[in-house]
Amino acid sequence: MEGNKDEAERCIEIAVKAIRNNQAEKARRFLDKAQRLFPTDRASVLLKSLEQNEHASSQNGSTAGTEAPEDGSEHHRAPEDRSSDSAKPYTTDQVDAVKRIKQCKNYYEILGVQKDASDDDLKKAYRKLALKFHPDKNHAPGATEAFKAIGNAYAVLSNPEKKRQYDQYGEVKSRAGRHSHTNADFQPDITPEDLFNMFFGGGFPSSSAAHMYSNGRTRFSQQHQERREQRGGGLALLVQLMPIFILVIVSALSQMIITHPPYSLSFTPSAGHTQKRFTETLRVPYYVNEHFGQEYSGMSLRKVERNVEDDYISNLRNNCWREKQHKEGLLYRARYFGDSELYNRAQRMGTPSCSRLSEVQASLHGY
Repeated sequence: MEGNKDEAERCIEIAVKAIRNNQAEKARRFLDKAQRLFPTDRASVLLKSLEQNEHASSQNGSTAGTEAPEDGSEHHRAPEDRSSDSAKPYTTDQVDAVKRIKQCKNYYEILGVQKDASDDDLKKAYRKLALKFHPDKNHAPGATEAFKAIGNAYAVLSNPEKKRQYDQYGEVKSRAGRHSHTNADFQPDITPEDLFNMFFGGGFPSSSAAHMYSNGRTRFSQQHQERREQRGGGLALLVQLMPIFILVIVSALSQMIITHPPYSLSFTPSAGHTQKRFTETLRVPYYVNEHFGQEYSGMSLRKVERNVEDDYISNLRNNCWREKQHKEGLLYRARYFGDSELYNRAQRMGTPSCSRLSEVQASLHGY
């Protein structure tokens, strides 16, 4: 029965969209279907509104004087002197939903999940809320800020390291401080817009949040949070900055003693790596310099090739995860909006990195 309820909600959303586009017949079909699946007052109100509009249209020859509420609740319109986006209609339900997000005290409340929520629970909560509060769909005041808060909440809680830091320090800061936005110390490495696009088929993250590979080593470019309020006197500021000074010193020393790997996993030759080779076990292609054969042989060569294959498998795992996220997002979006063409296209979409990863794992385990 719960499955019927979710399907009925999707039918109502499609009907609301049809009402916006003046497609009364389509709206009626989906509302009737929703009532058959799971009767609700909302669908009933929308059906009555359609009947009233049709009756008024038959009497007056026009529907200019009446407009059906899109979800059975009162509509509001912003004053004329505001921008065109803010002048779009919104409902009292949308206003109340935005208020609820603003009143949340932590990321768990924003997503409506428990602290022990699984990765699937987080994804399900994010998908539902992101579609509900996306600026293209929700025009209530504050909806954009709520959408960003939802994206930030998922990005932090879905990252094991950031979640651990947030669980340890986040709520303590929230209780100690007087400001409601102390969660700024736990900002994610991806923007809410990029996260939404990755989930729902709008493309992959921009360069500021994407994975970058150099000589086969996976690196992540992270956005630094530079806007921090100064608290206390000079001594307190020095104590706060001390970890940063230590990190800078350690990083500088590391750069001095760490050597670059003698290979590149690039698909084409690059500066300093022009000779193509293949690993003995998995036949992974990689590039080395012209003196590689003289410098590496026997055990040292096998060690390099193990590193090459480890980096190759790591890259496959990352790409496989992105491919799955992209496909799942398209399928969810297609089911939500009843788009059969998009659904079929998503079903046919392949995941080549996942297929190659399966082949590699089978080869390693002798399947």
